[in-house]
Amino acid sequence: MQMNSDIEKMLQDIEREVRYTRTMIHRNALHPRVMAAMEKVPRHMFVAPDLLDRAYYDGPLPIGCGQTISQPFIVALMTDLAEVREEDKVLEIGTGSGYQTAILAELVKQVYSMEIIQELGEQARKCLQQLGYTNIKTRIGDGHEGWQDEAPFDAVVVTAAADAIPQRLIEQLKPGGRLIIPVGPAYCHQELIVVEKDDNGKINKWSALGVAFVPLTGGY
Repeated sequence: MQMNSDIEKMLQDIEREVRYTRTMIHRNALHPRVMAAMEKVPRHMFVAPDLLDRAYYDGPLPIGCGQTISQPFIVALMTDLAEVREEDKVLEIGTGSGYQTAILAELVKQVYSMEIIQELGEQARKCLQQLGYTNIKTRIGDGHEGWQDEAPFDAVVVTAAADAIPQRLIEQLKPGGRLIIPVGPAYCHQELIVVEKDDNGKINKWSALGVAFVPLTGGY
């Protein structure tokens, strides 16, 4: 029963954050499908045993290797901003704990997730398999390069901050798709950028929110 109340509080915290940031994120509420996924996915399965009492706390938590599991509000917001549909194929850059991966897997047909740190990638893969997800494929590799042999994607979600938006990820985005990515120096002065590619391939970018992410490693 305690876990149920913790999950309910997490959902309430997300709703409160949405109300607080509504003028920046241009929405008064997140899609019910997104909130249902946030309620369903067991976040405690993606955190260290000594942090279980904070599993549903609305903040980031360390997962080892200098990385974090993102704040639930940010996970929910990035998912909502991607505007994914049930039939979509989505690329995630930065598997991390696998939590954002699982949220996406609840909402789309197929998720392709890349992680540059082998230890984290393998841990996440085992956890996702344990939870029974069959619509996730993982790979160890440099996210700047994307996943060319499975492109194009209906959406791309990047869970670490890049100095600039990797061109390969834009190229691997379908017309009509969205790329969600934090951009800026490590841990500070970052912006959560929404990249929209219209049906003619024209790119439009806008900033949804100021954020703080671990850096996207690899690249040039």
